[in-house]
Amino acid sequence: MSFYPFGGGGGSQQTINQQNVALAEQELEMITDTFYRIVNSCYQKCIPPKYLEGELNKGESVCIDRCVSKFFEVNQKIGEALQKKGQQTVGGAAGFQ
Repeated sequence: MSFYPFGGGGGSQQTINQQNVALAEQELEMITDTFYRIVNSCYQKCIPPKYLEGELNKGESVCIDRCVSKFFEVNQKIGEALQKKGQQTVGGAAGFQ
């Protein structure tokens, strides 16, 4: 029994591009980091230190929903601003060649 995808391990089997694996691992790490930052931030903002119920109440649920939404909205705006700034930098550097 092989632990390799597609029953591989042999040279004639489909090979895995190590660069693609590294990129996938990096992307997974970034997604996991983002998830934990959202959880920590929204938990601190929306859940009181002493909670009396086992389930979220309506106010907490609404707060978490808004918190996550704002997090993604701000993340998107920052990404767009950085992309725009990067394009301006590349455009400015092209003039010096």
